Amino acid sequence: MRYFGGSRGTPHNFAAHYSVFPQDSKFIVLPESTAMKRAAFLSLVFIPLLLALAASPAVEITEEPSHHLAIENEQVRVFQVGVGPHAATLMHRHRHDYLFVTLGDSHVSNEVADKAPIELQLADGDTRFVAGNFAHIARNLSDQPFRNVTIELMQDEKTRSAPSPWPMEGGDREFPGGRVKVLSVRDGARVSFVEIEPGATVPSHHHDGPHLVIAVSDLDLRSDVEGRGPLSAKIKAGEVRWVPGGFTHTLTNTATAAARLVTVEFK
Repeated sequence: MRYFGGSRGTPHNFAAHYSVFPQDSKFIVLPESTAMKRAAFLSLVFIPLLLALAASPAVEITEEPSHHLAIENEQVRVFQVGVGPHAATLMHRHRHDYLFVTLGDSHVSNEVADKAPIELQLADGDTRFVAGNFAHIARNLSDQPFRNVTIELMQDEKTRSAPSPWPMEGGDREFPGGRVKVLSVRDGARVSFVEIEPGATVPSHHHDGPHLVIAVSDLDLRSDVEGRGPLSAKIKAGEVRWVPGGFTHTLTNTATAAARLVTVEFK
């Protein structure tokens, strides 16, 4: 459409000088200068807001909604973590060294602040030690829920450089129908993966200090404690138990399937 203004017969480009905005299902015409002022105003308001949101600080792990606190004491703070398919946690901060035990095969992106993302393929029961003092997002790249148990080591500053109460080598044991594999000895904690076939028994052993049990599979166990008699325990995969020390026992798998668990021991 062409409009004429100025001297008679001189074409004037209306659209070049005016902007049209819908308002209440009608159209109003604003001079170009007014439209530019509105655009500049919106930029001044919304761009800083978007930048502020993008640079928002990481939340504490206790405030991250995918992390559910299960146990807290002077040695550990334990979270059961669940992230839906193709979902992600908030950016959250790890102030302590920690371990995580993967529950189910997983494909995740570890997006540490100010670093390039790293994709991880994690197998069921995969257990890893991670040095703390960073913030990240855990993004689930799978069609299945991502689950793990995260164990913060609360005494890490004191024990990180102290002599370890555990031998750095050895500790692995095999017995008829099972094995105990030491995964790490860090920050005063010894982490082991335990497998027990149906009907097999872990031979008698002593626990000086407390330990944490993380069930990788469903567990149906009998603990025969010296001087106390048998105790039964049924634990679902992903559940955790804190066990005080100062006892000697054997441990038998009374289920019809193999028992798989991770222990974190303290002196």
